[in-house]
Amino acid sequence: MLTQPSEPTWKTVIRLLRWDKPAGRLILMIPALWAVVLAAEGTPPVPLIGVIILGTLATSAAGCVANDLWDRNIDNQVERTQSRPLASRALSIKTGIVVGLVALLCAAGLASYLNRFSFALCVAAVPVILLYPAAKRVFPVPQLVLSLAWGFAVLISWSAVDGGLAASTWWLWAATVWWTLGFDTIYALSDREDDLKIGINSSAIFFGEAVVGAIALCFIATVVCLGVVGIQLGLGSEFWLVLVLATGGWTWQVARLQEETLPRPAFGDLFAQNVWLGFAVLLGMLLGL
Repeated sequence: MLTQPSEPTWKTVIRLLRWDKPAGRLILMIPALWAVVLAAEGTPPVPLIGVIILGTLATSAAGCVANDLWDRNIDNQVERTQSRPLASRALSIKTGIVVGLVALLCAAGLASYLNRFSFALCVAAVPVILLYPAAKRVFPVPQLVLSLAWGFAVLISWSAVDGGLAASTWWLWAATVWWTLGFDTIYALSDREDDLKIGINSSAIFFGEAVVGAIALCFIATVVCLGVVGIQLGLGSEFWLVLVLATGGWTWQVARLQEETLPRPAFGDLFAQNVWLGFAVLLGMLLGL
């Protein structure tokens, strides 16, 4: 359905930035908060927390605009995305570019608060974020590119605390990459039929009939990597209890995906549940430190 003409422009811009759908914004924030909490041993500087929260919001906003600019002639052929502002022509390409640049400049301004190494990682993340939409056209598993972009949140936030990266950082990075590949493949399942018609790649298409098993393996790898982090940092029983509960949540999601008549909206619901699972793990880290 096309955007109604009566909608105020500022609301249309909000939809362009996806701020009307907080799940996707929060789920990027979670790995960054995992990293800053663990690197700071549970007591991160409050200003840094603010920079990370605002930075993830600005970065994800820029990424959403870049995605919609790339896909403006594709989104209108997909049921879930056809009402997006650029796809429905509710906003012009020029407006989209301006909004995207403003979001990117805000992210850059916040990144300038960080040390040089963290700032360099922010710069390195930009091409990955902006080129992710192109991966759908040439790479069979574009969700992996998105996962790598998500992983920068861990590296940037951890290094912002102590100026470097530790062995635990990379295990947390791996957990984030596997987790993102898992939940974003779930999200891609809702568009699989449309993507097949258009000729767009996705992990949901690449894994074919084995897609549920692939998602299960992603979540298993996530738990293993988080477990290694817990061992290396000596996290307490609270963390392990929460990790067991989170594992139960991911197991339930995999079981739900095996249902033959799962409606399209269910995939979005399962994706959103990962926000709560991610924050639960964050709480377990805080309690276990």
